[in-house]
Amino acid sequence: MGQKKIYKAGFVTLIGRPNVGKSTLMNQLIGQKIAITSPKPQTTRSRVRTVLTTQEGQIVFLDTPGIHKAKNKLGDYMVSTAEHTLEEADLILWLVEPSNFIGAGERHILEQLKKVKRPVFLVINKIDTVKKEALLSFIDTYRRELDFKEIVPVSALKGDNTDELVKCIFQYLPEGYPFFDEDTVTDQPMRQIVAELVREKALRRLEEEIPHGIAVSIESMKERGKICHIDAVLVCEKDSHKGIIIGKGGAMLRQIGSEARKEIEEMLEMQVNLQLWVKVKKDWRDSDFLLKNFGYDPRELSGRGRKGQGV
Repeated sequence: MGQKKIYKAGFVTLIGRPNVGKSTLMNQLIGQKIAITSPKPQTTRSRVRTVLTTQEGQIVFLDTPGIHKAKNKLGDYMVSTAEHTLEEADLILWLVEPSNFIGAGERHILEQLKKVKRPVFLVINKIDTVKKEALLSFIDTYRRELDFKEIVPVSALKGDNTDELVKCIFQYLPEGYPFFDEDTVTDQPMRQIVAELVREKALRRLEEEIPHGIAVSIESMKERGKICHIDAVLVCEKDSHKGIIIGKGGAMLRQIGSEARKEIEEMLEMQVNLQLWVKVKKDWRDSDFLLKNFGYDPRELSGRGRKGQGV
């Protein structure tokens, strides 16, 4: 009789400063887009769970908001989400950009990582932007700071060395049964994914000061025949922002809607009728009630790990 194959299953957290490429890497690893991306920092606001199932086992990735200095209650929620996730993972991937300089933001993350007892990988992202010979000095800079189990250079954007990263992850995961069935790619509700896709298009189109003040609420999402009808509201903090989001003659809102609709249709594999509205809710990022309404509830953090989720 042949030797029985060992199945691995575990939770892997992606952590790092804003805009280091965590969502891009997670999308690359699972082979499809779940987490939204944009060139602007602090794109991811809540924790996104995605699932990679192979013959070797199952990896549940936890993508977290970038750790940064919070300026409001939404910021507090984002940082708490990222730091709580460290406690739940079997393995931590710390994403950094290729550099010899370790700034204050990275130092803060280092202090967090020194407290955890789980294995930590250093993942140097964006290697497509630097010369190969420079990589060794970047690795050396970080190696002095922490005892990393593995150091893996990758390009999340190009997919370079991501297969090697997956192989390394499986080496450190515990034996166990899968947490999700093999067809599951994410535990995010479809409404939430749609809301995030709309927010991504707004992030990419709007001026610097507006995107962080935007939330998207899906008011209704119903299939009628072969068409999915979606009503979504973009919530902003100022009347002046509302005018910019709508644009001259509604041009900006139409552009955001058109780009979002195409991507939602690809994801749902059906025709979509997307209707967008804009509302002003002043200072919603500092309102406990509105934060909860938009899916950012700090009270959930203490009980929503693997046990809290029933997986």
